[in-house]
Amino acid sequence: MVVAFLGVATACGGGESARARAEAPGAPDTASATDGAVGIAPKDSLATTGAAATGQGSADSVARPRVLIAGTSLTAGLGLDPTMAYPALLQRKADSAGFAVRIENAGLSGETSAGLLRRIDWLLREPAAMVVVETGANDGLRGLSVETLAANLRRIVERIHELQPAARVYLVQMEAPPNFGPTYTRRFHDVYGAVARETGATLLPFLLEGVAGVRALNQADGIHPNGEGAARVAATLWRPLAPVLDSLDRARPEG
Repeated sequence: MVVAFLGVATACGGGESARARAEAPGAPDTASATDGAVGIAPKDSLATTGAAATGQGSADSVARPRVLIAGTSLTAGLGLDPTMAYPALLQRKADSAGFAVRIENAGLSGETSAGLLRRIDWLLREPAAMVVVETGANDGLRGLSVETLAANLRRIVERIHELQPAARVYLVQMEAPPNFGPTYTRRFHDVYGAVARETGATLLPFLLEGVAGVRALNQADGIHPNGEGAARVAATLWRPLAPVLDSLDRARPEG
């Protein structure tokens, strides 16, 4: 699976420019979505969020607990209609199950863990009942320091706890490509479990389990999941998240 992830890491890639690094903290780091990212157009850099992405009306979504999924192009659904990205598919599963929650796609193509750390305050400007963090693939692609990745992930989770103390935090396991050697790949993998234990976040399975490297489940670039692949990703996350979404729905004030 790690070998298959080599192509996936290339997928999410995109450099973060000096302009992006110079932006004020809290602003969406949209510059990083296009700098050096193959095949990524500006319009694809930041996923449509909230009700627009899921097809929900704004009035209906106001009272629903907000579930924020902060991630890379894999979350944004690069190359897919927004309604086919896995967060939108999770929304449909939740609707079908009768869970009154609002799942918001906050995917940004080309983003590293440092980029997500810079924009996490902006993403949490409104209350969230749950935050799912999917980041790190671009760190692995570029062979960035595992220690820096760990520090960024730790600070992202800590910042969520600080800004939204009641929010449940989930960290999605990601993998590094093997071209930096087995030691780097192993240490990269281990970071996620370690950070989850240290911060109290819940570790979720590898995002692309059963999808990475499977030609029939990816787009023509062999990198980003196609519609069927996105459905497989949604199924992977639905299994551990469904009981939590149910509990969020049950905890809603009536009225």
